[in-house]
Amino acid sequence: MTTSPANTRPEPRFFVLIPCAGQGSRAGTAKAKQYHLIDGLPMVRHTVQAFRALPDTFAAVWVVISPSDDDFLEIFPDFNQGNEVLLVGGGATRAATVLNGLKAMVEQPGGAALGDWVLVHDAARCLVTPEQIKALIRECRNDAVGGLLAQKLPDTLKTERDGRVASTLDRSDKWLAQTPQMFRIGALMDALQRAGDAVTDESSAMEAVGLSPRLVSGSAQNFKVTYPEDFALAEAIFERRRK
Repeated sequence: MTTSPANTRPEPRFFVLIPCAGQGSRAGTAKAKQYHLIDGLPMVRHTVQAFRALPDTFAAVWVVISPSDDDFLEIFPDFNQGNEVLLVGGGATRAATVLNGLKAMVEQPGGAALGDWVLVHDAARCLVTPEQIKALIRECRNDAVGGLLAQKLPDTLKTERDGRVASTLDRSDKWLAQTPQMFRIGALMDALQRAGDAVTDESSAMEAVGLSPRLVSGSAQNFKVTYPEDFALAEAIFERRRK
């Protein structure tokens, strides 16, 4: 019996891409917020550790930093070894940074294939857990499009006009997008190139080309550390997890 090429094709691999080139001006920190200490460690160390806790899952973990970044290797001297890759290729926007990372993944000798999966995760979502990452992979690995962690909107949602409420929106079909967001590398590269720099997450790029990513239920604790008060909340969660 002859074996078809489809049956001899290796299983797709999983890669991680962490864009780490933003400055986080809303956080009010002296350095870029991803280097601010939370629970005694720079935020990005917590982020990377969640993926390091799944060593047999990922072919490589990529972090993309800005060309002006002098801090990453100071606080992460053990990075850029083994299956961890540091790319100095941050762009002017998140979309540009992610696209630069994806192109480098594919162009690297022996690197990623277009049919492999990539999990793109915010450096500032330092509270993600290995269990949440595994749940996303489990739900999306056989999906035709891919998907993202997200949370059903718990609050009443208002629109605003001149500082006053203009209307109340139906929240029954509203979700808060989180990361990781998991898509095939080739499909995501194509979507980002076509959607342009205006998209603020990978799902938006996939939606812009007519695809519907799967929503995978996440956790309220997987929030993006953005404002000064968020640091105290993240500290409290880490302290509670230790106990």
